[in-house]
Amino acid sequence: MPPGSWGSIPRPSNFSSKAPKIIRRRGIYIRSSVSSRTVTITITTFHSNMPKDRSFPMSDTVYDIVGIGFGPSNLALAIALEEAQSPLSYRFLDAKRQPDWQDGMLLSGSDIQNNPLRDLVTPRNPRSHYGFVNYLKETGRLFDYLNLPLAYPLRREYAEYIKWVAGHFLDSVESSARVSKVEPVQLKGQRLWKVTYNDHQVIHGRTLVLGTGRTANVPAVFEGLTGPRIFHLNHYLENIHDLPPEVQRIGVLGSSQSAVEIVLDLSARFADKDIYALHRSFSFRLKDTSPFSDKVYFPEFIDYYFALSSEAKARIDRQLRGTNYSSADADVINALYVRIHEEKLQGKQRIHILNNTAVERASLNAAGQVELALTEVNQLQASHLTLDALVLATGFKDIADKENGELYPPLLEPYHQGFRRDGQGALVVNRDYSLTVLDGLPAVFLNGLCESSHGLGDAGSFSLISLRVERILSALQERLAPGQELRSPEPALA
Repeated sequence: MPPGSWGSIPRPSNFSSKAPKIIRRRGIYIRSSVSSRTVTITITTFHSNMPKDRSFPMSDTVYDIVGIGFGPSNLALAIALEEAQSPLSYRFLDAKRQPDWQDGMLLSGSDIQNNPLRDLVTPRNPRSHYGFVNYLKETGRLFDYLNLPLAYPLRREYAEYIKWVAGHFLDSVESSARVSKVEPVQLKGQRLWKVTYNDHQVIHGRTLVLGTGRTANVPAVFEGLTGPRIFHLNHYLENIHDLPPEVQRIGVLGSSQSAVEIVLDLSARFADKDIYALHRSFSFRLKDTSPFSDKVYFPEFIDYYFALSSEAKARIDRQLRGTNYSSADADVINALYVRIHEEKLQGKQRIHILNNTAVERASLNAAGQVELALTEVNQLQASHLTLDALVLATGFKDIADKENGELYPPLLEPYHQGFRRDGQGALVVNRDYSLTVLDGLPAVFLNGLCESSHGLGDAGSFSLISLRVERILSALQERLAPGQELRSPEPALA
């Protein structure tokens, strides 16, 4: 239920005037706030997702849901669970020390490229406390935001929104919890997932919800070479800050929005370094932002796409690729072109575009430099390039048997044969984002890894995230509570 004022009383003369206090005890929040004349007590009920009997260690606890990862997808699920006052018990494990979003790509001036109302919750529940507009109101920034001359929010501001929402659910998350293994076990007559994290800590779940985000796509020629000199865009800021001053030549591989943004950032950050933009395409392509194309982010498109044959899906994917892949918005493309033109006028060109170029081989020399063997893809001319560092703006993998895909999430690799797969060996994902289990495996849901089955709305975008978790929650409640009231987390061991 939403927070509500329980009552105000005259402030006693000896009552502390310190900041508001929040106490959480057995199903309620108690919040006291103090003014010069009154004390206001606000009581909010909630469903406790923690064990009622805390005498049992965490390793002996069974949750209805164990969520792995606490990025936007599973954060949206946590919101849905709370707002539905779900009886399901749940716990999320996240490898990060604190909530964040795209911390490696919070570049100055970069935006989120989608309508801010397509946030964690608004398409599902426009009245939610956790919507972006309410965040702006709660933090006192609504009118500042409304006055911004921007089409979309800054990425940094949206990251702050994600952190703000996540801060409401910290009691549901185990932070700095790096999951190393999941395995099916039989306990108390149930088939459960045993989840091991930080090498030795364990919890059990009736259901897994994987919200880990997609695996970084590192092209095969760079396997085994990633580190401080060759790194994926996920780690751009942390690595670029650590580059030694003698670095002079930095490459960016890829033709996406992120690739263009990184080239611009490097140009602004380093006045004395050469920047090489490498990609196989003829040019940086303009993103397809037609409102007709963007209907792929309507909920009804999911049903349409899901029911298509694999051949029809591939055909649509080719038609719509420009809405999300290997393309960039007009503002950054134009900014890059103007930047290059200015350099020409000044007689000092630092940005070099190597288009129509494929990387055939890569290595690190004795000095730690990046050695690239290149081919011009149309003229088939070979060349060589030595760089001091290389950023891989090469995107992320999808669950599919295709280029830049993977057949299953890495955590499920030991048990992938226990799930229904297609003719190429990739996992078959159901409409409710569950996997069809074989051999009695416990249930698994994929939260945000289903572009190949559900379409571009599942391609790492916020656009349909709130409706996806609504579907997942409905399926979880149906599967875990077939006509009976669920209990709170219970000891796994007899």
